[in-house]
Amino acid sequence: MEQREFCRYCDQRHTCKDAYQQLGKTQGPSIVYKVIMAFLLPIIVFIVSLAVFEKILTKVIDIKKLATAVSFLLALATTFALILTVKFINKRFNKS
Repeated sequence: MEQREFCRYCDQRHTCKDAYQQLGKTQGPSIVYKVIMAFLLPIIVFIVSLAVFEKILTKVIDIKKLATAVSFLLALATTFALILTVKFINKRFNKS
């Protein structure tokens, strides 16, 4: 279905373009820091800690699957601790 044909039956076809232009001009604070702290940092910490724990535990534990499971749980715990720490720091500094 073409765009023109779709808009032909719309009651707001004349004001639609104006609404989207106004939304495009909306200014707000940058959310790059929040995106990095919420999504990118936990993923990076999880992957790095998983690799580190895996390397350490393969020397300590002889069973490969057990070492992988334990390193996964330790990496998950590390990531969870990071998330709680970041939340605590953000709460502490946002109140001041």
